[in-house]
Amino acid sequence: MSDSSTAVQLSGVRLDRGARTILRDIDLVVPRGSVTAVLGPSGCGKSTLLSALTGELVQAAGEVEVLGRPVPRRRHDLLELRKSIGVLLQGNGLLTDLTAAENVGLPLRTHTKLPAPVLRRLVEMKLHAVGLRAAADLYPRELSGGMARRVALARALALDPPLMIYDEPLTGLDPIASGVIMSLISRLNDSLGLTSIIVTHHVHETLPVADRVVVIANGGIVFTGTPDQLEGTEDPLVRQFLKGEPDGPIRFDAETRTEAA
Repeated sequence: MSDSSTAVQLSGVRLDRGARTILRDIDLVVPRGSVTAVLGPSGCGKSTLLSALTGELVQAAGEVEVLGRPVPRRRHDLLELRKSIGVLLQGNGLLTDLTAAENVGLPLRTHTKLPAPVLRRLVEMKLHAVGLRAAADLYPRELSGGMARRVALARALALDPPLMIYDEPLTGLDPIASGVIMSLISRLNDSLGLTSIIVTHHVHETLPVADRVVVIANGGIVFTGTPDQLEGTEDPLVRQFLKGEPDGPIRFDAETRTEAA
């Protein structure tokens, strides 16, 4: 078992999709309280890794531990674990017929029996935390892309999860909105004592807020270290990804791509 300083630990993990092996020999430790960026080109297996952390995908080999215990397979136990994991989806996942406040309050109404006044106050606090208290009565269609992403972030935080997972949080956002989201992720991680895992291919926007960096390519982890160590590495796999070079050891042909991550 991982110790109290570890939020996520993977040991010798292999992840398959049907008959295909997507990731193999994965050893990963995410310290509590850290912001860990998981980088890699599209199709490298980043989303598959997230599926293993949330229990959506059961590993073919190895051990996956989240928040100090193996990811359970019994439905009831898995649902309990998922209450401790906030997930910000790249598509936001907001319900279009609900206001921003109603979207944020949905996990609270589903998983708690809080009285209505307390629930409303908690929703106000979550929206205030992302700077959108004034947008409580707006519908998703009335929100900009950046505002919708922040509402989705407030909803992911509704149950006060100790672990936050961000799946491509900058997809579809302009540079200013991207900066706002990354600043929020960093500030909330520190102020709420969270552990954050950011899965993305947006390198330059993510590195300034990350404590640790993991790079995935060609079916495995090719780098683990600090942002400074990443910038200084001479590994050809990593350099090709950082520089965006079309030719190199990372394969991009359609026949070898494993998934859209």
